Amino acid sequence: MKKILFSFVALAFSLISAIADEGMWIPMLLKQLNEPQMKKLGMRISAEDIYSINNGSLKDAIIQFGGGCTGEIVSANGLILTNHHCGYGQIQSHSKVGQNYLDDGFWAKSYGEELPNPGLTALFIVRIEDVTAKVLNGVTAGLTEQEREKKIAENSKNIEAEAIKGTKYEAKIRSFFYGGEYYMFVTETFKDVRLVGTPPQSIGKFGGDTDNWMWPRHTGDFSMFRIYADENNQPAEYSPNNKPYKPKRFMNLSLKPLKEGDFTLTYGFPGRTFEYLTSYGIEQVVKVSNPIKIKLRETRLNLWLSDMKADEATRIKYSSKYAQIANYYKKFQGENRGIRLFNGIDRKQQEEREFQSWAAGQSEYVNLLSEFKSVYDKVNPYQYVSDITLEGFFAVEAIRYAWGYNTLLNLAKEAEKSGDQEKFNKELERIKSGLNRFFKDYNAPTDRKIFPALIKLYNDNLDSKYASSFMLDFRSKMNSDYTKLTEKYFDKTIFTDKAKVEAFLNGLTPKKALKIEKDPLFTMASQVLNHYNMSIVPELTTLNDKINLLERTYIQGQRKQKPEKPFWPDANSTLRVAYGSIQGFKPYDGAKYDYFTTLDGIIEKMDSTNYEFTVPKRLVELYNKKDYGQYAVNGTVPVAFCATNHTTGGNSGSPLIDADGNLIGLNFDTNWEGTMSNYIFNPGTVRNICVDMHYVLFIVDKYAGASNIINELKIVN
Repeated sequence: MKKILFSFVALAFSLISAIADEGMWIPMLLKQLNEPQMKKLGMRISAEDIYSINNGSLKDAIIQFGGGCTGEIVSANGLILTNHHCGYGQIQSHSKVGQNYLDDGFWAKSYGEELPNPGLTALFIVRIEDVTAKVLNGVTAGLTEQEREKKIAENSKNIEAEAIKGTKYEAKIRSFFYGGEYYMFVTETFKDVRLVGTPPQSIGKFGGDTDNWMWPRHTGDFSMFRIYADENNQPAEYSPNNKPYKPKRFMNLSLKPLKEGDFTLTYGFPGRTFEYLTSYGIEQVVKVSNPIKIKLRETRLNLWLSDMKADEATRIKYSSKYAQIANYYKKFQGENRGIRLFNGIDRKQQEEREFQSWAAGQSEYVNLLSEFKSVYDKVNPYQYVSDITLEGFFAVEAIRYAWGYNTLLNLAKEAEKSGDQEKFNKELERIKSGLNRFFKDYNAPTDRKIFPALIKLYNDNLDSKYASSFMLDFRSKMNSDYTKLTEKYFDKTIFTDKAKVEAFLNGLTPKKALKIEKDPLFTMASQVLNHYNMSIVPELTTLNDKINLLERTYIQGQRKQKPEKPFWPDANSTLRVAYGSIQGFKPYDGAKYDYFTTLDGIIEKMDSTNYEFTVPKRLVELYNKKDYGQYAVNGTVPVAFCATNHTTGGNSGSPLIDADGNLIGLNFDTNWEGTMSNYIFNPGTVRNICVDMHYVLFIVDKYAGASNIINELKIVN
């Protein structure tokens, strides 16, 4: 009897956990959908404290950092906390041989020392509004999909314009549930964001690629920036006269020791999830897309790394690019592994059998799954060609840069016909402005090694049915000789040499610009990519549009099938809340992981012969002296912890918030076993990985001695 009762309780707990932990919820709907459950899990603040348009709330302390990460405001002077890897590109841009902030770290001691970052933005959400009825006004069942999208676009444009009339804000309407619902996000964007502080990458990237996506983790993945505003506290372009921004709300930082089971809330801008894909969509990911992307990225990374190890200047140039490519290279592998271990395709098929049984006799849904199969059978070859083109051919930096001149060439042809050079001149200035940015982080000898390696993989894996005339000629006339290909097309282009490009652009006229067509690498790029854009993309787009329509109908049917279930919309880089609790986990048979790591683990992993596991001398000194200050817990410093919150790319830098609304950590990763959570959520093994606020403050205070930063924070116990 006790065993039966225990089993029932365990089952009930697992079901509650699944409901609680899965999902990325729209903040404005928390009170309606989630607040009671969040309270049961231990939350002591209210839904109104998390999101409000009438009063200051936590949303006013959350930013989208640089368009791809999340950050939070942690002081009354606009100080931002985000991940080290989110600020990595900016840190790298300020680094050079002899002033290597990547290796040495950087800490501004005053506002005047903080470093500007052109193009870096901080976006706040002003309000969210359900505009579904307005967007779908006039959208009838008789419209084609193209007509429907046109009407929706017209409605959306008018709604957005009306929403921000007379304000400094921007508005964007986003689609949810594959076009079943629409929400408008009114935003405010600040454009003067400066680097304040960062630990060296021996702290911020400790563990490197070896530990990436893994648990246990010992990475101090954080950096600090600051928002600046004009004299009226309004967004402004960079100016030395700008002042630190005064936010509506900033977060308190908690040093309360964490324990297993504590409530956690994540607030941020998750990128993309695909939780409602059918088994056919999951099969495409696992069997069509991921394997070839893994193979192509592995080749590129190995060649990059070889040159990076051999030369410091090359290492600095490629550090940010390498980290970006390596991150998803490993994630793709984790997705495939996780889906396989969780029997993800079988689980989806079981859901589909249940749906099919429910759909019997309902004409709108009864043939839906067979239609899915038919479309996926057609789209998979095109998806494969797209993957090898973008991850193979187009991944060669010189090809990508040369192809960037296509617009300039077309505008030159227009100008020659019309005599109007305005558009041409504008594009020419844009290209000139990006010249230094490209070549600052480009090494032609490295790219020369990449060129034949990736073109070979592209050619070897490309069915002749989908090949361009250029590739077919290469196979027949050059007998797929990659040495000759490199000598003929890569070695004779101007687009690998900054001086040659500058000389070409100097005083460029539309007539002279027509010579772009004679550049061998541009010729190669244009023939292959024009074929791709004209023959592959249209078919891929048409078929994916059909899938999108089927998905809209499918999710609509699922919501009718399970009216008692709260459905959350897939992530689409809009503001979301996820919640759960601090928990360890069992990744596989015979293993069990605790929920936290400490400074002791860093010393245990320390290896001076391996750049991924080197530890700064100052950190070792602090450890040996046990000089931990107020940041110690049980005789050591907590470094990282894991929780059950549902997160994905874009949640990097998101705050981990406790039951009282205080900041306890920064989200920076998902565990290896949980990387498939973009497609299927397993509450038993999916964990988000966070750097503990104890470690963040310990590094800022005791390691860096940045008391000026500590003094502007509100630290609570």
